[in-house]
Amino acid sequence: MNTIDGIKCLIVDDIPQNLVALEALLQRDGVQFLKAHSAREALELLLLHNDIALALLDVQMPEMNGFDLAALIRGSERTRNIPLIFMTAGTHEQNWQFQGYESGAVDFLYKPIDPDMLSAKVNIFFELHRRKQDLAQQLQERTEALRVNEMFMAVLSHDLRNPLQSIKMAATLLKRQTDASKNEELAERLLGNSQRMARMVEDLLDVTRIRQAGGLRLSVVDMDLRSLSDAAVDDARQCASDRELDYQVLGDTQGRWDGERLAQVVSNIMGNALKHGAKDAPIRVTLDGSQPGELLLTIQNGGTIPPSLLADLFKPFRGGERQPGQSEGLGLGLYIAQQIARAHGGSIQAQSAEGQTRFDIRLPRQPLAHHRQAVL
Repeated sequence: MNTIDGIKCLIVDDIPQNLVALEALLQRDGVQFLKAHSAREALELLLLHNDIALALLDVQMPEMNGFDLAALIRGSERTRNIPLIFMTAGTHEQNWQFQGYESGAVDFLYKPIDPDMLSAKVNIFFELHRRKQDLAQQLQERTEALRVNEMFMAVLSHDLRNPLQSIKMAATLLKRQTDASKNEELAERLLGNSQRMARMVEDLLDVTRIRQAGGLRLSVVDMDLRSLSDAAVDDARQCASDRELDYQVLGDTQGRWDGERLAQVVSNIMGNALKHGAKDAPIRVTLDGSQPGELLLTIQNGGTIPPSLLADLFKPFRGGERQPGQSEGLGLGLYIAQQIARAHGGSIQAQSAEGQTRFDIRLPRQPLAHHRQAVL
Protein backbone atom coordinates (compact mmCIF):
# COMPACT_ATOMS: atom_id res chain seq x y z
CA MET A 1 0.00 0.00 0.00
CA ASN A 2 1.33 3.40 -0.92
CA THR A 3 1.59 6.10 1.71
CA ILE A 4 0.40 9.64 1.05
CA ASP A 5 3.19 11.92 -0.11
CA GLY A 6 4.06 15.11 1.72
CA ILE A 7 2.74 18.48 0.60
CA LYS A 8 4.93 20.39 -1.89
CA CYS A 9 4.72 24.17 -2.22
CA LEU A 10 6.60 26.13 -4.88
CA ILE A 11 7.73 29.69 -4.01
CA VAL A 12 9.18 31.90 -6.76
CA ASP A 13 10.74 35.28 -5.94
CA ASP A 14 13.91 36.94 -7.19
CA ILE A 15 14.66 38.40 -3.75
CA PRO A 16 16.26 35.75 -1.47
CA GLN A 17 15.01 37.43 1.74
CA ASN A 18 11.42 37.09 0.54
CA LEU A 19 11.87 33.35 -0.04
CA VAL A 20 13.26 32.89 3.47
CA ALA A 21 10.46 34.94 5.03
CA LEU A 22 7.69 33.12 3.18
CA GLU A 23 9.10 29.71 4.07
CA ALA A 24 9.36 30.70 7.75
CA LEU A 25 5.80 32.04 7.72
CA LEU A 26 4.27 28.99 6.04
CA GLN A 27 6.39 26.30 7.70
CA ARG A 28 4.29 23.28 8.71
CA ASP A 29 4.89 19.62 9.43
CA GLY A 30 4.79 17.53 6.29
CA VAL A 31 5.25 20.48 3.91
CA GLN A 32 8.24 20.67 1.55
CA PHE A 33 9.09 24.10 0.10
CA LEU A 34 10.62 24.32 -3.36
CA LYS A 35 12.31 27.71 -3.67
CA ALA A 36 13.24 29.36 -6.97
CA HIS A 37 14.96 32.72 -7.54
CA SER A 38 13.74 32.99 -11.12
CA ALA A 39 11.15 31.66 -13.54
CA ARG A 40 13.82 29.48 -15.13
CA GLU A 41 14.65 27.84 -11.77
CA ALA A 42 10.95 27.35 -11.16
CA LEU A 43 10.53 25.50 -14.47
CA GLU A 44 13.46 23.24 -13.59
CA LEU A 45 11.85 22.41 -10.23
CA LEU A 46 8.54 21.68 -11.95
CA LEU A 47 10.30 19.15 -14.17
CA LEU A 48 11.79 17.39 -11.13
CA HIS A 49 8.74 17.36 -8.85
CA ASN A 50 5.22 16.06 -9.35
CA ASP A 51 2.03 16.70 -7.42
CA ILE A 52 2.72 20.26 -6.25
CA ALA A 53 -0.07 21.53 -4.03
CA LEU A 54 0.39 25.30 -4.53
CA ALA A 55 2.65 27.82 -6.28
CA LEU A 56 3.30 31.35 -4.96
CA LEU A 57 4.62 33.53 -7.81
CA ASP A 58 6.18 36.97 -7.65
CA VAL A 59 4.95 39.11 -10.56
CA GLN A 60 7.96 41.38 -11.07
CA MET A 61 10.99 39.25 -11.93
CA PRO A 62 13.80 39.82 -14.44
CA GLU A 63 13.96 37.92 -17.76
CA MET A 64 10.51 36.32 -17.33
CA ASN A 65 7.78 37.76 -15.12
CA GLY A 66 5.20 35.85 -13.12
CA PHE A 67 2.50 36.15 -15.79
CA ASP A 68 4.72 34.52 -18.43
CA LEU A 69 5.69 31.78 -15.99
CA ALA A 70 2.01 31.14 -15.23
CA ALA A 71 1.27 30.82 -18.95
CA LEU A 72 3.95 28.13 -19.26
CA ILE A 73 2.61 26.30 -16.18
CA ARG A 74 -0.91 26.36 -17.56
CA GLY A 75 0.34 25.20 -20.96
CA SER A 76 1.70 21.89 -19.63
CA GLU A 77 -0.53 18.88 -18.99
CA ARG A 78 1.54 17.93 -15.92
CA THR A 79 1.25 21.32 -14.20
CA ARG A 80 -1.88 23.02 -15.50
CA ASN A 81 -3.94 22.18 -12.40
CA ILE A 82 -1.50 23.63 -9.84
CA PRO A 83 -3.24 26.49 -7.96
CA LEU A 84 -1.36 29.79 -8.46
CA ILE A 85 -1.25 32.80 -6.13
CA PHE A 86 0.39 35.95 -7.48
CA MET A 87 2.27 38.34 -5.19
CA THR A 88 3.55 41.79 -6.11
CA ALA A 89 5.06 44.85 -4.47
CA GLY A 90 3.79 47.05 -7.33
CA THR A 91 0.95 49.53 -7.29
CA HIS A 92 -2.65 48.37 -7.12
CA GLU A 93 -3.18 48.27 -10.86
CA GLN A 94 -6.48 46.72 -11.82
CA ASN A 95 -5.10 45.58 -15.16
CA TRP A 96 -2.52 43.46 -13.35
CA GLN A 97 -5.25 41.77 -11.35
CA PHE A 98 -7.21 41.02 -14.52
CA GLN A 99 -4.09 39.67 -16.17
CA GLY A 100 -3.33 37.54 -13.14
CA TYR A 101 -6.77 35.96 -13.06
CA GLU A 102 -6.71 35.47 -16.83
CA SER A 103 -3.41 33.61 -16.34
CA GLY A 104 -5.23 31.12 -14.12
CA ALA A 105 -4.46 32.54 -10.68
CA VAL A 106 -6.71 31.68 -7.75
CA ASP A 107 -5.69 34.87 -5.92
CA PHE A 108 -3.69 38.10 -6.35
CA LEU A 109 -1.99 39.59 -3.27
CA TYR A 110 -0.14 42.88 -2.78
CA LYS A 111 2.91 43.28 -0.57
CA PRO A 112 3.26 43.79 2.32
CA ILE A 113 1.13 40.69 2.71
CA ASP A 114 -0.94 40.09 5.81
CA PRO A 115 0.66 36.95 7.38
CA ASP A 116 -2.57 35.66 8.93
CA MET A 117 -4.51 36.06 5.71
CA LEU A 118 -1.82 34.31 3.66
CA SER A 119 -1.58 31.46 6.16
CA ALA A 120 -5.34 30.98 6.07
CA LYS A 121 -5.41 30.90 2.27
CA VAL A 122 -2.46 28.52 2.04
CA ASN A 123 -3.99 26.19 4.65
CA ILE A 124 -7.08 25.80 2.48
CA PHE A 125 -5.06 24.66 -0.52
CA PHE A 126 -2.89 22.35 1.57
CA GLU A 127 -5.99 20.73 3.06
CA LEU A 128 -7.61 20.36 -0.37
CA HIS A 129 -4.45 18.70 -1.63
CA ARG A 130 -4.38 16.29 1.31
CA ARG A 131 -7.98 15.32 0.57
CA LYS A 132 -7.09 14.84 -3.09
CA GLN A 133 -4.24 12.52 -2.07
CA ASP A 134 -6.57 10.63 0.27
CA LEU A 135 -9.10 10.12 -2.50
CA ALA A 136 -6.40 9.03 -4.95
CA GLN A 137 -5.08 6.48 -2.46
CA GLN A 138 -8.57 5.17 -1.73
CA LEU A 139 -9.20 4.80 -5.46
CA GLN A 140 -5.92 2.91 -5.85
CA GLU A 141 -6.75 0.60 -2.94
CA ARG A 142 -10.26 -0.09 -4.23
CA THR A 143 -8.97 -0.71 -7.74
CA GLU A 144 -6.44 -3.20 -6.35
CA ALA A 145 -9.13 -4.84 -4.20
CA LEU A 146 -11.36 -5.18 -7.27
CA ARG A 147 -8.49 -6.75 -9.23
CA VAL A 148 -7.83 -9.24 -6.43
CA ASN A 149 -11.53 -10.08 -6.15
CA GLU A 150 -11.66 -10.72 -9.89
CA MET A 151 -8.67 -13.03 -9.59
CA PHE A 152 -10.37 -14.86 -6.72
CA MET A 153 -13.28 -15.56 -9.05
CA ALA A 154 -10.87 -16.71 -11.76
CA VAL A 155 -9.25 -19.09 -9.28
CA LEU A 156 -12.59 -20.51 -8.21
CA SER A 157 -13.82 -20.93 -11.79
CA HIS A 158 -10.60 -22.24 -13.36
CA ASP A 159 -7.64 -23.14 -11.15
CA LEU A 160 -9.53 -25.09 -8.51
CA ARG A 161 -11.81 -26.68 -11.08
CA ASN A 162 -8.93 -28.40 -12.87
CA PRO A 163 -7.65 -30.54 -9.96
CA LEU A 164 -11.25 -31.13 -8.85
CA GLN A 165 -12.08 -32.48 -12.30
CA SER A 166 -9.02 -34.75 -12.14
CA ILE A 167 -10.14 -36.04 -8.74
CA LYS A 168 -13.62 -36.79 -10.06
CA MET A 169 -12.22 -38.63 -13.06
CA ALA A 170 -9.81 -40.66 -10.95
CA ALA A 171 -12.56 -41.51 -8.45
CA THR A 172 -14.85 -42.64 -11.28
CA LEU A 173 -12.11 -44.85 -12.74
CA LEU A 174 -11.30 -46.23 -9.31
CA LYS A 175 -14.95 -47.16 -8.77
CA ARG A 176 -15.11 -49.01 -12.08
CA GLN A 177 -11.60 -50.47 -11.86
CA THR A 178 -11.37 -54.23 -11.79
CA ASP A 179 -7.58 -54.39 -12.15
CA ALA A 180 -6.22 -54.02 -8.62
CA SER A 181 -2.72 -53.27 -9.93
CA LYS A 182 -3.90 -49.88 -11.23
CA ASN A 183 -5.51 -48.83 -7.96
CA GLU A 184 -2.26 -47.49 -6.56
CA GLU A 185 -1.73 -45.26 -9.62
CA LEU A 186 -5.25 -43.86 -9.35
CA ALA A 187 -4.84 -43.34 -5.59
CA GLU A 188 -1.62 -41.37 -6.21
CA ARG A 189 -3.44 -39.21 -8.72
CA LEU A 190 -6.21 -38.55 -6.20
CA LEU A 191 -3.71 -37.72 -3.47
CA GLY A 192 -1.61 -35.42 -5.70
CA ASN A 193 -4.58 -33.40 -6.92
CA SER A 194 -6.11 -33.14 -3.45
CA GLN A 195 -2.80 -31.85 -2.07
CA ARG A 196 -2.59 -29.32 -4.89
CA MET A 197 -6.11 -28.10 -4.09
CA ALA A 198 -5.26 -27.92 -0.39
CA ARG A 199 -2.23 -25.70 -1.13
CA MET A 200 -4.36 -23.40 -3.29
CA VAL A 201 -7.06 -23.13 -0.64
CA GLU A 202 -4.49 -22.42 2.09
CA ASP A 203 -2.91 -19.68 -0.04
CA LEU A 204 -6.32 -18.11 -0.64
CA LEU A 205 -7.07 -18.26 3.09
CA ASP A 206 -3.73 -16.57 3.84
CA VAL A 207 -4.53 -13.76 1.40
CA THR A 208 -7.94 -13.32 3.05
CA ARG A 209 -6.33 -13.18 6.50
CA ILE A 210 -3.77 -10.62 5.33
CA ARG A 211 -6.27 -8.34 3.63
CA GLN A 212 -9.08 -8.53 6.19
CA ALA A 213 -7.15 -8.86 9.46
CA GLY A 214 -4.32 -6.51 8.52
CA GLY A 215 -1.65 -9.20 8.61
CA LEU A 216 -0.85 -12.78 9.52
CA ARG A 217 -0.89 -13.99 13.11
CA LEU A 218 2.20 -15.78 14.33
CA SER A 219 2.98 -18.46 16.88
CA VAL A 220 6.56 -17.62 17.83
CA VAL A 221 8.92 -19.85 19.79
CA ASP A 222 12.62 -19.90 20.57
CA MET A 223 14.30 -21.75 17.73
CA ASP A 224 17.43 -22.16 15.64
CA LEU A 225 16.93 -20.93 12.09
CA ARG A 226 19.78 -23.14 10.94
CA SER A 227 17.76 -26.32 11.43
CA LEU A 228 15.05 -24.89 9.17
CA SER A 229 17.47 -23.78 6.46
CA ASP A 230 19.37 -27.11 6.70
CA ALA A 231 16.13 -28.97 5.96
CA ALA A 232 15.27 -26.68 3.04
CA VAL A 233 18.72 -27.14 1.51
CA ASP A 234 18.55 -30.93 1.96
CA ASP A 235 15.13 -31.03 0.25
CA ALA A 236 16.46 -28.92 -2.62
CA ARG A 237 19.44 -31.24 -3.09
CA GLN A 238 17.15 -34.26 -3.21
CA CYS A 239 14.74 -32.63 -5.66
CA ALA A 240 17.52 -31.45 -7.99
CA SER A 241 20.54 -33.67 -7.46
CA ASP A 242 22.07 -32.42 -10.70
CA ARG A 243 22.18 -28.78 -9.52
CA GLU A 244 25.19 -27.27 -7.76
CA LEU A 245 24.15 -25.82 -4.39
CA ASP A 246 26.56 -23.92 -2.12
CA TYR A 247 25.47 -23.52 1.50
CA GLN A 248 27.14 -21.47 4.22
CA VAL A 249 26.16 -20.63 7.81
CA LEU A 250 27.78 -17.82 9.80
CA GLY A 251 27.42 -16.72 13.42
CA ASP A 252 24.60 -17.24 15.91
CA THR A 253 21.37 -18.42 14.25
CA GLN A 254 19.16 -18.42 17.37
CA GLY A 255 16.05 -16.27 17.65
CA ARG A 256 12.32 -16.19 18.28
CA TRP A 257 10.14 -16.85 15.24
CA ASP A 258 7.20 -18.79 13.81
CA GLY A 259 9.04 -21.79 12.37
CA GLU A 260 6.13 -23.12 10.31
CA ARG A 261 5.58 -19.77 8.62
CA LEU A 262 9.29 -19.22 7.95
CA ALA A 263 9.46 -22.69 6.40
CA GLN A 264 6.89 -21.41 3.88
CA VAL A 265 9.14 -18.46 3.09
CA VAL A 266 12.34 -20.45 2.62
CA SER A 267 10.56 -23.19 0.67
CA ASN A 268 9.04 -20.65 -1.71
CA ILE A 269 12.24 -18.74 -2.40
CA MET A 270 14.28 -21.95 -2.74
CA GLY A 271 11.65 -23.45 -5.03
CA ASN A 272 11.77 -20.40 -7.28
CA ALA A 273 15.56 -20.62 -7.47
CA LEU A 274 15.36 -24.27 -8.52
CA LYS A 275 12.56 -23.72 -11.00
CA HIS A 276 13.50 -20.42 -12.60
CA GLY A 277 17.25 -20.22 -12.01
CA ALA A 278 19.76 -20.99 -14.76
CA LYS A 279 20.48 -24.72 -14.73
CA ASP A 280 24.21 -24.23 -15.37
CA ALA A 281 24.71 -21.72 -12.53
CA PRO A 282 25.04 -22.65 -8.83
CA ILE A 283 22.46 -21.74 -6.20
CA ARG A 284 24.14 -20.04 -3.26
CA VAL A 285 22.45 -20.02 0.15
CA THR A 286 23.96 -18.04 3.02
CA LEU A 287 22.54 -17.81 6.54
CA ASP A 288 24.33 -14.94 8.29
CA GLY A 289 23.84 -14.55 12.03
CA SER A 290 26.89 -12.37 12.64
CA GLN A 291 24.80 -9.29 13.50
CA PRO A 292 23.44 -9.07 17.05
CA GLY A 293 19.96 -7.84 16.21
CA GLU A 294 18.98 -9.67 13.03
CA LEU A 295 19.63 -12.60 10.72
CA LEU A 296 20.08 -12.41 6.97
CA LEU A 297 19.20 -15.35 4.74
CA THR A 298 20.38 -14.86 1.15
CA ILE A 299 19.36 -17.13 -1.74
CA GLN A 300 21.05 -16.40 -5.06
CA ASN A 301 20.72 -18.09 -8.43
CA GLY A 302 21.69 -17.53 -12.03
CA GLY A 303 19.31 -15.78 -14.41
CA THR A 304 17.68 -12.36 -14.52
CA ILE A 305 14.10 -11.36 -13.79
CA PRO A 306 12.80 -8.86 -16.40
CA PRO A 307 12.37 -5.34 -14.92
CA SER A 308 8.68 -5.37 -15.86
CA LEU A 309 8.13 -8.40 -13.60
CA LEU A 310 10.55 -7.34 -10.87
CA ALA A 311 8.49 -4.23 -10.11
CA ASP A 312 5.38 -6.33 -9.31
CA LEU A 313 7.12 -9.42 -7.97
CA PHE A 314 5.49 -9.29 -4.51
CA LYS A 315 1.99 -8.37 -5.65
CA PRO A 316 -0.77 -10.99 -5.29
CA PHE A 317 -1.99 -12.60 -8.53
CA ARG A 318 0.77 -10.92 -10.54
CA GLY A 319 -0.76 -9.90 -13.86
CA GLY A 320 0.85 -11.15 -17.03
CA GLU A 321 3.00 -13.77 -15.29
CA ARG A 322 0.39 -16.50 -15.31
CA GLN A 323 -3.02 -17.24 -16.69
CA PRO A 324 -5.94 -18.92 -14.88
CA GLY A 325 -5.78 -22.66 -15.34
CA GLN A 326 -2.01 -22.99 -15.26
CA SER A 327 -0.84 -25.64 -12.83
CA GLU A 328 2.24 -24.02 -11.35
CA GLY A 329 0.38 -21.98 -8.73
CA LEU A 330 -1.68 -18.89 -8.08
CA GLY A 331 1.07 -16.27 -8.07
CA LEU A 332 0.64 -15.84 -4.31
CA GLY A 333 3.79 -17.43 -2.91
CA LEU A 334 6.07 -14.39 -2.90
CA TYR A 335 3.27 -12.11 -1.69
CA ILE A 336 2.57 -14.39 1.28
CA ALA A 337 6.31 -14.80 1.95
CA GLN A 338 6.72 -11.02 2.09
CA GLN A 339 3.77 -10.70 4.49
CA ILE A 340 5.23 -13.39 6.76
CA ALA A 341 8.54 -11.53 6.90
CA ARG A 342 6.72 -8.26 7.65
CA ALA A 343 4.70 -9.92 10.41
CA HIS A 344 8.05 -10.76 12.06
CA GLY A 345 9.16 -7.14 11.64
CA GLY A 346 11.51 -8.14 8.82
CA SER A 347 11.61 -7.80 5.05
CA ILE A 348 12.28 -9.54 1.75
CA GLN A 349 14.06 -7.74 -1.05
CA ALA A 350 14.80 -8.97 -4.57
CA GLN A 351 17.64 -7.83 -6.79
CA SER A 352 18.18 -9.03 -10.34
CA ALA A 353 20.91 -7.79 -12.68
CA GLU A 354 23.89 -8.97 -14.73
CA GLY A 355 22.71 -12.56 -14.90
CA GLN A 356 22.13 -13.00 -11.16
CA THR A 357 18.99 -12.91 -9.00
CA ARG A 358 19.22 -12.59 -5.22
CA PHE A 359 16.61 -12.60 -2.46
CA ASP A 360 17.57 -11.13 0.92
CA ILE A 361 15.37 -12.21 3.84
CA ARG A 362 16.02 -10.08 6.96
CA LEU A 363 14.55 -11.15 10.28
CA PRO A 364 14.98 -9.50 13.69
CA ARG A 365 15.82 -12.00 16.40
CA GLN A 366 12.78 -10.83 18.36
CA PRO A 367 9.44 -9.56 16.96
CA LEU A 368 9.49 -5.76 16.95
CA ALA A 369 7.26 -3.87 19.38
CA HIS A 370 4.86 -2.54 16.73
CA HIS A 371 4.35 -6.09 15.39
CA ARG A 372 3.49 -7.70 18.73
CA GLN A 373 -0.25 -7.28 18.18
CA ALA A 374 0.07 -9.74 15.26
CA VAL A 375 1.83 -12.34 17.41
CA LEU A 376 0.09 -14.98 19.49
